[in-house]
Amino acid sequence: MVVHAAARASPWGSRRSFLRDNVQATENLLDYCAAAGQPRIVHLSSSSVYYRAEDQFNISESTPLPKKFVNTYAETKRASEQIVEQYVGAWSILRPRAVFGPGDTVLLPRILEAARRGKLPFLYRHGTPVVGDLIYIDNLVDQIAQAAICKGISGTVNVSNGEPIAVMDLILGILDRMQIPPPSRRISVKQAMLAATLLELAYTLGRARSEPPITRFGVHVFAYSKTFDVTRMLQLFGPPKISLQEGIDRTVRELSAARSARG
Repeated sequence: MVVHAAARASPWGSRRSFLRDNVQATENLLDYCAAAGQPRIVHLSSSSVYYRAEDQFNISESTPLPKKFVNTYAETKRASEQIVEQYVGAWSILRPRAVFGPGDTVLLPRILEAARRGKLPFLYRHGTPVVGDLIYIDNLVDQIAQAAICKGISGTVNVSNGEPIAVMDLILGILDRMQIPPPSRRISVKQAMLAATLLELAYTLGRARSEPPITRFGVHVFAYSKTFDVTRMLQLFGPPKISLQEGIDRTVRELSAARSARG
């Protein structure tokens, strides 16, 4: 059995690095597996392969994928899926949505750090609040383990906690619990997307190695609702063991402890 969770998971980077880490690495792994007796493969992909610049509700495994992906990360994750789909041995592909929890270095820590520095704006748009799904890390690990040992689990599966939540309500609640001031600047999604586009262009032309302070994908997360149909997940894995609220509580405790340790 092989669990393939290695990838370049970032909203920013060179096309060459994404192709190397997400596509070529998967090709190398499949070559190894083919020569090693064709063990079962569990491939960790991403729900970003579905994303369009619009609200998307109840996304299922049969939802058509976009012709143009939202960024190079999503494009190369889909390319890695297609490699796995050609594998002659047993395989399953998990598409998690917004993994969070203790040890996270990508999702909440970036948001909290921007808020501490006073660089997290309050994005607003007309219409209903932006809602989204998340998945707590312990639930994802449990699902990976089940997929690895259960022969009845195969194909592609959307995985999340199945508890959509208003994105800004979640962030403001965590900021309040960690005694971090909420955003004081309000900008529209349109303004934020324009700023992100210009920053990405400047960083690309300047061949900067660091990530821009704001990216189009980052704005995308706050601009559009994304919820998922997890019917197949529930059939194969059962309900997640850790509720969204308990996952948030555990994560806040860990972040608060880490903050206290740093002084």
